[in-house]
Amino acid sequence: MTDIWIVRHGEAAASWEADPDPALSELGRSQAEVTSDALLERLPDDVSIISSPLRRAQETAEALATKMQKPVAIDSRFSEVRSPVPLSERKNWLRTFMQQDWTQQTEDLWDWRNDIVAGLTACQGPTVVFCHFLVINAVVAHISGSNKVLQCWPANASFHHFSLDAGKLSLLELGQQMDSAVN
Repeated sequence: MTDIWIVRHGEAAASWEADPDPALSELGRSQAEVTSDALLERLPDDVSIISSPLRRAQETAEALATKMQKPVAIDSRFSEVRSPVPLSERKNWLRTFMQQDWTQQTEDLWDWRNDIVAGLTACQGPTVVFCHFLVINAVVAHISGSNKVLQCWPANASFHHFSLDAGKLSLLELGQQMDSAVN
């Protein structure tokens, strides 16, 4: 069995519809430090660290990587959901997407979800993956077999424990959840 921890990035300095790749806010940097300290208590020495290529995920990963003196591998399979609309329309698209089922999604969005699962099932040993809210939801939907896009509300810098055994992913523990109000 291989342990996998999936971490949502810390708070971003800009909203999803305002900046396609924001850095962490001051609070986000603090959250990354707190999360890295909590993970250090759980992780084996031989853990690998992977991040989405987006800045907020990389900056969250860097807090742990620095403390463990490990490199961060960048893997685009763990990027944010592929939005088919311009930046200015993302917030409305996201609201709609989160209320839908996977049965309503395009082939591109299914490819995004399948790429995430393939990335996780390729893990060769204990791994921490730094990524995004909807990446975590896609993994939980895959594991549960549920068609709902929105499965959980992972808080910023929360970490969630999964396992991989003979190519099958399992959820061991969901981490901290945020309030479920949609703005």
